[in-house]
Amino acid sequence: MGDHRVPPACRPRDRRTNRLQRPLCPPTTTGVAGSFPTGLGSNPGHPVPLGFVFRSRAKDEKAQAADKALVTDSNETRHPEAPKGRPTPKRSEAQSQRRSVANTSMTRKDAAKRGREERRAALEKQRQALAGGDERYLPARDKGPVRKFARDFIDSRFNIAEFFLPMAVVILVLSLVRVPALQNIALLLWLVVIVLIVLDSVVTGFRLKKRLAERFPDDNRRGAVAYALMRSLQMRRLRLPKPQVKRGERP
Repeated sequence: MGDHRVPPACRPRDRRTNRLQRPLCPPTTTGVAGSFPTGLGSNPGHPVPLGFVFRSRAKDEKAQAADKALVTDSNETRHPEAPKGRPTPKRSEAQSQRRSVANTSMTRKDAAKRGREERRAALEKQRQALAGGDERYLPARDKGPVRKFARDFIDSRFNIAEFFLPMAVVILVLSLVRVPALQNIALLLWLVVIVLIVLDSVVTGFRLKKRLAERFPDDNRRGAVAYALMRSLQMRRLRLPKPQVKRGERP
């Protein structure tokens, strides 16, 4: 420690000789520079550690709350501010757990097998819907009230186009006969059938368009007439979805 000198202004004078007395020894200090001298009331004999003074009370309160928290059933909802009762896993541990679960739960072969089973189940539901008319599992082109009305409109009446396939077979047989008269009749029947199908399709499309505008003024009717005309070309037994109305029944 360096020599602590007391300035002359701080020295008392002798009244008889009017001289400065001997310098007083400054109080000895211990510890860190700037600390209070020992023996004073402001500085205790055993200094208090700083960690005790400035310790965090939040950790102590959380620890006490975690100790007092009751273990509840897993079915009950936990309050968002309540402690979890378990330490949060590290990021590496969480990733490894997810990776292990993903690898062990389903392999590539199992995923492919599961996909085939799901597709098979979906096709089975779609087949049953086409046979029974269930709207939930129908294909996208057959869904909706507009398409259902178009199907019922075609199924409720006779259409010349649905007899095109049987008449085409008859005309083909007549054309193969080596008789010129029969071949001419077959050619004439072919032309008549085509003209009748075109006229019947035009009339059916015009009526269906008018009925759709009256029944569904605010719905999307795009493609409904063409959808109905394509259905009219099929025989009644081969139509999918299956007809839900009888002939002559008003849809």
